[in-house]
Amino acid sequence: MNYEELEAFFRSLDRSLFVEGEYKRMAQVDHPLPIGFEQTISQPSLVLEMTFILGPDKDKRILEIGTGSGYQTAMLAEFAREVYTLELIPELSVKAEKRLRDMGYENVRFRVGDGSHGWKEHAPYEGIMVTAAVEELPLELIEQLAVGGKMLVPVGPREVQELMLIRRKPDGTLEIRTIEMVRFVELKGKYGWNREE
Repeated sequence: MNYEELEAFFRSLDRSLFVEGEYKRMAQVDHPLPIGFEQTISQPSLVLEMTFILGPDKDKRILEIGTGSGYQTAMLAEFAREVYTLELIPELSVKAEKRLRDMGYENVRFRVGDGSHGWKEHAPYEGIMVTAAVEELPLELIEQLAVGGKMLVPVGPREVQELMLIRRKPDGTLEIRTIEMVRFVELKGKYGWNREE
């Protein structure tokens, strides 16, 4: 996947398919929008940037934590070999699966559940995309990252987080760096601000 291919698909992907009601007319605005259940669809420019950084392609299996409306999922599915996506809220997962199936994507597997634990049965993954914020690095997800793989995750307090890129180097050690400051909704569960002990 090169940037030109990604950008062309990004421009062709109708964001209004992933929002409902009054928000459809705001779909082209570069801003997060509500999708119900106190969740949001990320701003398009950030979705484009994060997809490019993760670099999905046809030899990579991607784990997505936080399906949401399926907008980011579609961006990943277009280029990856397989996408495994987890969503805690059943209603969002069902709607996202229907959207993506209607769009013809057969390389996405959906699961309802706590994304904190990942999807261990299909690990390791060449890419992991976390689309909700955590208070601390999610170790269970990092363990599911393949050698040479990359993970993007927003880490920090409620007000603002660091978008961190984690790479597993050939010797198995981790390289961690901050890409930019962002603000995401909370990843519910073990690693969120309101985590259950």
